Amino acid sequence: MLIVICGATASGKSGLALEIAQRLDSVIISADSRQIYREFNIGTAKPTVAEQKLIPHYQIDICDPTEVLTLAEYQQQTQQLIANYKSSIPLLVGGTGLYLDSIAKGLKIPQVSPQPELRSQLAALGQTQIHAWLTQIDPLAAQKIHPNDQYRTLRALEVFYATGIPISAQQGENPPNYPILQIGLDCEVEVLDRRIASRVQQMIELGLVQEVQYLSNKYGNDLPLLNTLGYAEIKQYLAGEFNLEQAIALIVIHTRQFAKRQRTWFSKNQQITWFDHTSSDLIEKVWCKVQEFIAS
Repeated sequence: MLIVICGATASGKSGLALEIAQRLDSVIISADSRQIYREFNIGTAKPTVAEQKLIPHYQIDICDPTEVLTLAEYQQQTQQLIANYKSSIPLLVGGTGLYLDSIAKGLKIPQVSPQPELRSQLAALGQTQIHAWLTQIDPLAAQKIHPNDQYRTLRALEVFYATGIPISAQQGENPPNYPILQIGLDCEVEVLDRRIASRVQQMIELGLVQEVQYLSNKYGNDLPLLNTLGYAEIKQYLAGEFNLEQAIALIVIHTRQFAKRQRTWFSKNQQITWFDHTSSDLIEKVWCKVQEFIAS
């Protein structure tokens, strides 16, 4: 058995997961593509040390910032964690759709590691050209990948050049054979927007600027993770491109845009049971659903 708790950023997943995990005497497995990296703490809203002591957490702080963990590696590690944990029902918690789908849907993932040199050479040719190539090599993949989506275009070409087989022929699903309860948290957009603004302000108060400065000094400004949400804007502020107030406003805007993409992703999953995270009796409603799941 597995319980998934998903939703957009700032929707209250972590707090709910902690409460349910305590009632189940269980563990939490993170499904967040940035929380896997050590030292990236404040900007990723990583569970605190106290929270991690309260309930065992896995798939957090497993990589150095200079390392790359592929989706296939995450899937393999997480599947093994779930298989090994038999004393209770583990909770898979996060907002990274691909991480969640890799487990809940059993995505078939090509075993091809990133090849930076090949990607760099292809990217230099321009997105229009490489997407046109993909259309010739793998028209099925090209239909699913937006012409402006460079990351997925490069990945599809990378897989083809490494294996000689189109990525579309290597994909699919192999769902696990154990029952899964998928719980989603959502609310009105205006409420989520306010929560996002509040969270960003809290990150600043907790020392996000200092965290970015430390990471920049230690790893250099060209570290790819420093170009992700929250870190990129503060890095620009530290470079003097704009003031802190402007940086904060940009983080809020970009986080809201990110949350919209997350909601769109999760809305396509018909297996998710949705709950309004502003409900005063949210925990009890979810707990009832969990008990029904266990009983069935």
